[in-house]
Amino acid sequence: MAMEQSAIDLNCDWTDFLEKDNKIVYSKERKGARKYLQLPFSCNLVSYGNNIVASVNEETEAIVRAYISKYAAEHCFETPNMHVLNEQLQKLGQKICFMAEYFLPDMEFLKILPCAYEIKILTQKDFQGLYQKEWSNALCEKRKELDVLGAGAYSEGKLIGLAGCSADCETMWQIGVDVLPEYRRLGIASALTSRLALEALERGKLPFYCAAWSNLKSVRNAIKSGFRPAWVEMTAKPCAFVEEMNR
Repeated sequence: MAMEQSAIDLNCDWTDFLEKDNKIVYSKERKGARKYLQLPFSCNLVSYGNNIVASVNEETEAIVRAYISKYAAEHCFETPNMHVLNEQLQKLGQKICFMAEYFLPDMEFLKILPCAYEIKILTQKDFQGLYQKEWSNALCEKRKELDVLGAGAYSEGKLIGLAGCSADCETMWQIGVDVLPEYRRLGIASALTSRLALEALERGKLPFYCAAWSNLKSVRNAIKSGFRPAWVEMTAKPCAFVEEMNR
């Protein structure tokens, strides 16, 4: 299911991710793509561990083809090799912007985890008033309409932790989670994440989880919650976009 969604996002066939050889495809807007993606891509690399599928445009094709042909797939997503691609893209006004690892639930390990605090299942109507900085990973104010399901942990009626599901596409919901600083390291994040993942599955949706490689707290939470690494992505954006983010 995840490969089928990636195929829509990249404008390829899901079996391309199973091939031994790398694949280059032209990016275009696709019905059913993840709603937060800005298509078409100039350069987006995806690997499920077998090869690289690169979704590009005519301007970046030669650069990306040379890059993924020269280096091993696993090294194309890291420095120092990544600098080679970035330097070439900069000549076209592009820079590497987003790099992330994505996780899917392992059904042998996903289960309800214990929590010392009350957990409530929330819906859209319960999110009013929760679009605040402390819950910015669980909910997205810019895309409120996609926040469809949540799990909240409460201490004497006070919300201390929140996991939220974003309906990013028809078949898959992305989970984000936040816990107030004074309540961290108590197993709340994993209890919320696993519970919400099971709730999503009961509704016929595949939950997925995204984290930066360096965000070890988030990666540990994914693994403890019953998720396992599934695929990686690296995306280029216009230089102006990157510079604005860095401000």
